[in-house]
Amino acid sequence: MLTMSMYHSIALDLAQRIINAEFPVGSKISGRSLLASHYNVSSETVRKAVGLLKDANVVRVSQGKEIAVISTEEAYRFIEHHKSMQSVYSLKQELEILLEQKDKIDNRFEQILNEIIGYSDRLRNLTPYNPIEVTVPANSHIVDKTIADIKLWQHTGATIVAIRHNTEIIISPGPLAKIQPLDRLVVVGNSDVLQQVTNFINR
Repeated sequence: MLTMSMYHSIALDLAQRIINAEFPVGSKISGRSLLASHYNVSSETVRKAVGLLKDANVVRVSQGKEIAVISTEEAYRFIEHHKSMQSVYSLKQELEILLEQKDKIDNRFEQILNEIIGYSDRLRNLTPYNPIEVTVPANSHIVDKTIADIKLWQHTGATIVAIRHNTEIIISPGPLAKIQPLDRLVVVGNSDVLQQVTNFINR
């Protein structure tokens, strides 16, 4: 949730009071010192709050510091704009939290997969969780196609959990990851996954 400054809260309260006709158009709002006393804040905080309303054309401030209400419509727009900003900020914060969680999950996934790959020789009795590496021939029909294009799982029941490209390893490649010649696909599946995938990429 967006942390609102005190002067912003006061500006919103004054705008709502204007909409409610507590301060009708043309009326004068109490001076800053009285407002400061009413809201139990400093005169500087009230000055900032009134400044927001002035910038939004809700009030006019004279040289003598007199505050006059000039628009109920702009007061309404001021509040609606704030609601929109709150919604956008809340969505942005939620997205940041989800991205952070995704990074943690991806990192943990990579750790676990690397451990499985590193100890695959000791995990042969854990099929179907034992990963198998299959090299893609240069002339394979899946070269230059994406993971989504080849539909490996539909054809073989195997799932690609990583791609080894030269010395690089791509953990949990997305559906748009493109397969290059001589890539090594790290897949998991049932007991005949090696034969199924080999037959598919060589057909």
